[in-house]
Amino acid sequence: MAQRGLYANIHAKRKRIKAGSGEKMRRPGSKGAPTAKAFKKSAKTAKKK
Repeated sequence: MAQRGLYANIHAKRKRIKAGSGEKMRRPGSKGAPTAKAFKKSAKTAKKK
């Protein structure tokens, strides 16, 4: 079973926030937030539309 990617996790969290979960997105540079390197790595495996 393949793991969900970075963008799938971001969209899932945005959906939970919109539903009223009380969570907040992490700010760039804060601990646990995805780095620019993580975004570049995930872009390499992104599916083309």
